[in-house]
Amino acid sequence: MKLVSFETEGEWHIGAVVDDGDHLVDLTAAGVAADMTVLIGAGRDGLAAARAAVAKSSRRMPLRGLRIGAPIPHPRRNIFCVGKNYVAHATEFARSGFDHSSQAEELPECPIIFTKATTSVIGPGEPIPGRSDQTNSVDYEGELAVIIGAAGRNIAARDALAHVFGYTIVNDVTARTVQQRHKQWFLGKSFDGFCPMGPCLLTADAFGAPADTVLRTRVNGEERQRARISELIFDVATLIETISFGTTLIPGDIIATGTPAGVGIGFKPPRYLRAGDVVSVEIDGIGILENPVI
Repeated sequence: MKLVSFETEGEWHIGAVVDDGDHLVDLTAAGVAADMTVLIGAGRDGLAAARAAVAKSSRRMPLRGLRIGAPIPHPRRNIFCVGKNYVAHATEFARSGFDHSSQAEELPECPIIFTKATTSVIGPGEPIPGRSDQTNSVDYEGELAVIIGAAGRNIAARDALAHVFGYTIVNDVTARTVQQRHKQWFLGKSFDGFCPMGPCLLTADAFGAPADTVLRTRVNGEERQRARISELIFDVATLIETISFGTTLIPGDIIATGTPAGVGIGFKPPRYLRAGDVVSVEIDGIGILENPVI
């Protein structure tokens, strides 16, 4: 099932996408859940109620013309992120001269975890505020994101996928000079508007095996990134095991799994984003997340 958050009459509702992606059923109006976090927290019962509402509803709203937001417009906690989780990107980052963190080895021995502020989240079509970075070093990072459904602590990798509610796309936009200057990653990645997310949340049962899918990032139509999710150094199950070690994951938590090679700093000279650029990140099954830069 494809789920979206959308605005109607000044309020955010959630909807189930139907009719080959042309329409949706308003699950909030149907009384299923007030927002995506509530639906996720309801687990299997929530999904069952959503499917029943779709089956019963005769009212379909055209998607065209609706404002679609990030699937979780206001996350309860910071987005968990993973650094250098594709071999080729780890190599390009190490050689770029921008990795002055304490994790500056070329290939990590264990997952590198950091977070992005919740206020960085924007939806598809919303502008990335590149002008906020006065160092003019704004970069893109297309990534698969995991949405946690069932809470858990010390989750074993073999059990991890049972805790996944679904998947979406994020663009881990980064001010590279700020990232380098502070020798850590939070500040350069947490500018307001630096986490485009969407266009939908695809439930885990509909997504299938994430390793089989392909991620592509384009800037102004030019393909810059392409990789299979199977190329992750640390797979989804390992990331959940790592992050939940000693820390309880809760419904609605978001884990951005890392970006492949082809980011702006990988070019000589770097190819940073500029006002007027359009960045699109595509993952098979989920769709295309596209945002202009201002």
